[in-house]
Amino acid sequence: MKLSMTKALVLATAVIGLSVSAAQAGTAKNGYDKQKVVYHVNNIHTATGALRNAKNHLNAVGDKNVEMIVVTHSSGAFALVAGSMGKKNKKGKVYNFTDTVASLANRGVKFQICANTIRGKKINKNKINENAEIIPSGVAQVAHLQQRGYLYVKP
Repeated sequence: MKLSMTKALVLATAVIGLSVSAAQAGTAKNGYDKQKVVYHVNNIHTATGALRNAKNHLNAVGDKNVEMIVVTHSSGAFALVAGSMGKKNKKGKVYNFTDTVASLANRGVKFQICANTIRGKKINKNKINENAEIIPSGVAQVAHLQQRGYLYVKP
């Protein structure tokens, strides 16, 4: 099969483009590729585990190697509301979302909370965590981030 000069040039350009793309993505010290990830949290009962997963994810890949966004809606949004507490651990200590969110935000994690949920659940905007950005729709945001190349994680 003969390739025309134009087709060969297009093919070569595509291969070079993919190689440059892969090189720009980079690899973390421990071998993981750099990542863009969206954590989808829509249940307060799984929020504790989701935030623990996010912390473990950062520890594994490295803070500088991950762009992480946690999108909350439905009852999961309460993880970003002052006064909300998670389940007790085996030692009887209640999980404090505020401290965990602050710690993860200090490591570069972005947090988003759904405006539809704020309205629907009558959440006082003054009680929303200072690290949270209000977005119009949690589910639309998750889809939007996936379109932009973020990998989807649903703990």
